[in-house]
Amino acid sequence: MPPRSEEPRRDATGSRRGSSRGAEPREPGVGGISDARAYTPRGRTIREGGAEQRRTPRSSRSGDPFRPALQVLDGGRAGRAGRREPAPAGEPARAGRRTTTPGGRAGVVRTVADRSAREPFDDEDEGPPPRRRPGPRRPAARRPVRKPRRPPRLGDAGRRLRLGTVLALTLFASIGVRLVYLQTVDTPAYADGGLPNRLAVVELPAPRGAILDRAGEPLAHSVEARYVFADPTRVKDRFATARLLSPLLGVPASELADKMRKRTLPGTDTPSQFVYLARGVEIGRAKQIMALDLAGINVHRDERREVPGDDLAANLIGFVSQDMNGLEGLEAKYDDVLRGQAGKRTYEVGLGDLAAPIPGGYSRTTQPKPGSSLRLTIDRDLQFMTQRILAKQMAQAKGSVGAAVIIDVPTGEVLAQASQPTYNAADPGKVDSPSDRDDAATTFVVDPGSIHKAITFGAALQEGVITPNTTLPVPNVIVRGGVPFQDTHKANGRTMSIPGMLAFSSNVGTIEIAEKLGKDRLIDYQKRFGLGQATGEGLPGEAPGRLLPADQWSGSAWGSVPIGHSVDATPLQMAAAYNAIANNGTYVQPHLIKETVGPDGRRTPGAAPTTRSVLSPTNAADLRLMMEAVTTVDGPEGSATGLAAAVPGYRVAGKTGTGLRYDNGKKQPGEVGSFIGMAPAENPRYVVAVFVWSPGGGGGAVAAPAFREMMGYTLRHYRVPPSLTDKSPKFEVFPR
Repeated sequence: MPPRSEEPRRDATGSRRGSSRGAEPREPGVGGISDARAYTPRGRTIREGGAEQRRTPRSSRSGDPFRPALQVLDGGRAGRAGRREPAPAGEPARAGRRTTTPGGRAGVVRTVADRSAREPFDDEDEGPPPRRRPGPRRPAARRPVRKPRRPPRLGDAGRRLRLGTVLALTLFASIGVRLVYLQTVDTPAYADGGLPNRLAVVELPAPRGAILDRAGEPLAHSVEARYVFADPTRVKDRFATARLLSPLLGVPASELADKMRKRTLPGTDTPSQFVYLARGVEIGRAKQIMALDLAGINVHRDERREVPGDDLAANLIGFVSQDMNGLEGLEAKYDDVLRGQAGKRTYEVGLGDLAAPIPGGYSRTTQPKPGSSLRLTIDRDLQFMTQRILAKQMAQAKGSVGAAVIIDVPTGEVLAQASQPTYNAADPGKVDSPSDRDDAATTFVVDPGSIHKAITFGAALQEGVITPNTTLPVPNVIVRGGVPFQDTHKANGRTMSIPGMLAFSSNVGTIEIAEKLGKDRLIDYQKRFGLGQATGEGLPGEAPGRLLPADQWSGSAWGSVPIGHSVDATPLQMAAAYNAIANNGTYVQPHLIKETVGPDGRRTPGAAPTTRSVLSPTNAADLRLMMEAVTTVDGPEGSATGLAAAVPGYRVAGKTGTGLRYDNGKKQPGEVGSFIGMAPAENPRYVVAVFVWSPGGGGGAVAAPAFREMMGYTLRHYRVPPSLTDKSPKFEVFPR
């Protein structure tokens, strides 16, 4: 489209149209912008002052979007009427016909049929146009432009879009921040929220360590087993179920039925869903139970403690509970070493019929840590024979209690430690009395009696109070503190040698030597020999014994203490004291633990035993030589008290004793017979101690023969060569 010319358009007379500056008189109201073409909605023009333009109004004035613009184009005047030119006679009116007004102006006038309705752009309050008076035309005064009404304010779509965008971005940003927070900060909490409902936990039991003898043979060990349990809420007929399980479990049906009775957990209304029916069931037997397919009955992995020797070293080993916790003996003492740490496997499973591990799901396994094993100093074969010999000899004394200890001299290792009565450690409940499970060697507190005399003579030798050649006149009776002390074998005041005093167990001669030694030095040597305190061998509940303090000695204590009364000691303490004499005067703490064997096979030696010097080697050898008289003197003057303890082919040094037993501070009826000896006497290898308490007496008759059998077997078992000569030196009991 060509550009619009800036030159005002001219009419037929050559005058410019729409000019407001001409001097030509014009009609009132014509001029300025009113001379410009008025644009109709159809794009057509009409001449100002021509035929009145009328249009059919649309829906409403207020709703016409073109009204404000047309008002501006029309100069603010609405509904200006134009003059109509009559059409020539006989000729219809034509649109666009050019006419000439009386003023000489020609124009194109569009004739429009007269309408009574208002122009759609007229103001409602505007009346009809004013009538014109005839007369010369005056220049029309410019009518002040009427300020158009302010159009209604329309919504700002851009602002709405911006606001909506900000709100949407804020919403998405909030969601994004929340997602990041959930994925980073709260991930564990939400991830684990429902996990427990999908997790299955299986305990991986850790086997308990074994208790082995010195050669590594098991004395007690654990084997895999099963436990049988019931869910009382699922058991349909507990009586019928009990009858089927009774022969397989070895438990009365009535007891099983009572266990399966429905009950609630203590202090709650929750029904109990678990009860043990049996523990330590063999795997084969458990399979038979599962084959029955009984409702509410199931099995699970368990552990059973086996003791291959039944009562072999049972009083030492002790036993465990059904939960594999040590209760007595070494099982209790070293429970933290023997007990392993159970493992656990936690994994994610499906639900319902898919209750199986989910591949790739959550799974965590804590491996079990088996317990360590204990290797003892006990010799299984020697322990067996020691228990057998002790039980056989004690069968002669009904209702008696016995103990036997065998010690390796150089090391202080306990090779055998037997108690009678004993029990089956695999079934500890079957005993006549709980005391049957006690270890008599460490809990049996007695007045040692005459076996204490070796300590008195050893202290006197070490302090130089006597020599091996010392002799003393010995009366039949001596009174101390108003209490008479007499000898069983009467010396009648004759001079007696030290070997003779030991051979005939002279009370009077021992008391006289102790008075020269003094109570303070005697008490000191009692402590050096290990009396008055627990040995720390390794068993729980070991009795420490008791010594009478010097400030508590009465007048009679001068007579009772040197001969082994008013003194409390255990068989193990006395055996350790004699072992010091056999070990050239060096005390070695007796002990049972040789080493600890970890689950990885690593071996850790046991704690080194405490040692101390008590006697010089010379004095120890002299004392051993004099103690041989106890098992050899047999002549016109009488027989020694320990002839029954002699071992053929070997020189034996030892001492007999007759003491008393105290229980909870109360003296018990009967007496305690004992014998402690060492062999070969010229170079001792082993010490054997035997104690037998019998309420009816006769313990002394049992102890010496039991010692002979035990020592003889020990020497042969370890292949100790016989003595160079089986004849000990000749001893004079009553030198001239």
